[in-house]
Amino acid sequence: MFTDFQPFEIERDGVRLAGRRGGEGPPLLLLHGHPQSHVMWHRVAPDLARRHTVVMMDLRGYGDSSRPLPDAAHAAHAKREMALDALAVMAHWGHARFQVLAHDRGARVAHRLAADHPDAVERLMLLDVAPTLGMYEGTTEAFARAYWHWFFLIQPAPLPERLIESDPQGYLRGVMGKRHAGMSAFAPEALAEYLRCLSIPGSAASLCEDYRASAGIDLAHDRADVAAGLKLAQPLRVLWGEHGAVGRCFDVLALWRERAESVAGQSLPCGHYIAEEAPERLLAQCQDFFRCA
Repeated sequence: MFTDFQPFEIERDGVRLAGRRGGEGPPLLLLHGHPQSHVMWHRVAPDLARRHTVVMMDLRGYGDSSRPLPDAAHAAHAKREMALDALAVMAHWGHARFQVLAHDRGARVAHRLAADHPDAVERLMLLDVAPTLGMYEGTTEAFARAYWHWFFLIQPAPLPERLIESDPQGYLRGVMGKRHAGMSAFAPEALAEYLRCLSIPGSAASLCEDYRASAGIDLAHDRADVAAGLKLAQPLRVLWGEHGAVGRCFDVLALWRERAESVAGQSLPCGHYIAEEAPERLLAQCQDFFRCA
């Protein structure tokens, strides 16, 4: 799926960060969602690499990156820590300033990256998310039913970990296959990679810690931003699937305009997994939005 990309591994504070890099042009960082890896970009990365130096990384706890041990504050899986991982990966390749395309969990990392390191992020496109704080504060029954995994994964250890570890494939299909496009949206090679990585020891614990951090330490960081009046200054484009729960349950643009100064966006005729369900439409948006020279 990535014949023209080179795999890499770097280390930051004892955490291995894996990914692939290819192409030529202004640097573009790609961050994936749950429960996937950088492989989710396989339908768009080759085209993006014609105009950009594309860096795809696996978030800590996902793909072939390390699974840090859980801690009481869930700080090892905070989006602030993951943002530092992304910064280190881009610095490793000599990119002090770059653009970001991010989906789902990766988009939450991208939000924190742009807030904490505004000089590093030139502009960002976020896929099928509203701000974490706004989503938790605006949770309805409809959202809770659609995003049941948010509330399952934050339950105290070890119950969710044991259930995931008992049937990783069942969990993968339960989360990904119950959305708009079902399992037909995913290439068999990509699904095999998602399952392989989810089956790596420690994956279930990291998945849970990622979500526990979002329901705890990440909200504290977000509330501190709001209290300080901090808003993203970078151009932000937000896309969401018209058949997905985020657009049905939230006013996506209104929530992002509370957190960023320059926001535009729209829905696309697909579900949650935009890069795999509607790659051509996403590429058109990327060509319009990202700086190529």
